[in-house]
Amino acid sequence: MNRREQRLSKVIKQEISTLLERKVNDPRLKELVSVTEVQLSADLRHAKVFVSILGNESDKKEMIAGFNSACSFLQRQLALHLGLKHTLQLSFHYDDSIERGAELLKLTEQASGK
Repeated sequence: MNRREQRLSKVIKQEISTLLERKVNDPRLKELVSVTEVQLSADLRHAKVFVSILGNESDKKEMIAGFNSACSFLQRQLALHLGLKHTLQLSFHYDDSIERGAELLKLTEQASGK
């Protein structure tokens, strides 16, 4: 990933997080939702947005459904705020890295006898 893609990825991540806090009205997205990573395609037209939530399996499915529902709104807002040549096509994916990290920490503590 080149420097421009890294900067844009970081800005998109921050912008989506801000939109979730202030403008998105979907109750499925009002939980503790965290945007963990944004991966851009080489042509900067597609963005994979990785999101995380602490909850059970049904919460996760509802969250992804909420993002798919809010996708066009988020795309429009990003187009307005970022001024890109092309509108980004967003796709949302669940990121379980936080859960895996918590599980690894728990196993480490058990192994050390704490």
